[in-house]
Amino acid sequence: MASEVRRDSVGEGQESVWDYPRPPAMVRSTRHVVIRLGDTVIAETRRAWRVLETSHPPTWYVPRDDLRSDLLRPSSAAPTICEWKGEATYWDVVLPDGIVLAALWSYETPTKGFAELAGAVTGYPARLECLVDGERARPQTGRFYGGWITRDVVGPFKGGPGTWAW
Repeated sequence: MASEVRRDSVGEGQESVWDYPRPPAMVRSTRHVVIRLGDTVIAETRRAWRVLETSHPPTWYVPRDDLRSDLLRPSSAAPTICEWKGEATYWDVVLPDGIVLAALWSYETPTKGFAELAGAVTGYPARLECLVDGERARPQTGRFYGGWITRDVVGPFKGGPGTWAW
């Protein structure tokens, strides 16, 4: 099926998600990653991990030390399982003017291959402002995935109608 996918053209300074590996790779980055809600910064780092998987935009994870954990509470959302990383734990963002349910997730006890991600947190660009070097990431289509689409990655991306079997 992936061989039937028509890839988007790759421009200068861009990478295709179809060149990402499966199983996924975890890559350290020094790019400036910020997760915020309005004027409130929830996480900010230059020590993020990018998780790169075929057909998916990158997901950026922020180390727990670079997170405002006082703004989070464990979510009542049911955990989900990633075949590569393990069981995901969801987090609500709690601010004085409101709560965003299950806006973030982490792998508290990830699989051996992703052990460095333990406790690192990422957010859904559809629910929060997720920025890479000042560029606001666009959300991956669909309700299940949480990839961050920026102008330096091209697809097409898994998540929309008809892409489940990719």
